[in-house]
Amino acid sequence: MNTSLWRAATTNAAITIALLMVPLVAMLFTKEVNWGIEDFVAAGILLFGAGMAYSFAARRARSAAQRIAVAALVLAVLGIVWAQLAVGLFT
Repeated sequence: MNTSLWRAATTNAAITIALLMVPLVAMLFTKEVNWGIEDFVAAGILLFGAGMAYSFAARRARSAAQRIAVAALVLAVLGIVWAQLAVGLFT
């Protein structure tokens, strides 16, 4: 496996785990957050996939403006998919 690909995957995995710790810890303190294992798996796939998509696309970007555009696009798609899965925004 390519070293930079391995580095991107491990960095994205660490960030994904850190972000998933937020609802896990929140579940200890409140009943308002009630995630099941399937919620954590779906969120992990979405977050890791978005991070890897950004890593691949940003590597091909030639300028800072292109990297910002890639980040905005990845965040927009992530937000739309997350909203659809969470509350069925479009159905």
